[in-house]
Amino acid sequence: MRSPNLFTSLEQLTDLTKQVRLALADSKNCARKAASQNQEHLVAKKAKKRTVRPYTKAEEKELRAHSKAKTPVAKISKLTKRSVAALRKKAGEMGFPLGHRR
Repeated sequence: MRSPNLFTSLEQLTDLTKQVRLALADSKNCARKAASQNQEHLVAKKAKKRTVRPYTKAEEKELRAHSKAKTPVAKISKLTKRSVAALRKKAGEMGFPLGHRR
């Protein structure tokens, strides 16, 4: 018994290889297009404009109370929506330490 030939002629084999090459080329092009489309969204974003909010008398009073209670600065920062550095600077200007580890 003879095993059946997959390709009856050389022409069929070359046609098949051309089709495979074209399919591979298409998939590579699709991958390149997808990558370039993703990179379009990676353009550097503009930095947020810095806003300076002045402290109100109530905020200053609250900051002084947190200092006496020795509340951690990170916690105060989340409550007041101000950075740790800004809180420490303001406390220093007002003349008292801030944070639970002094």
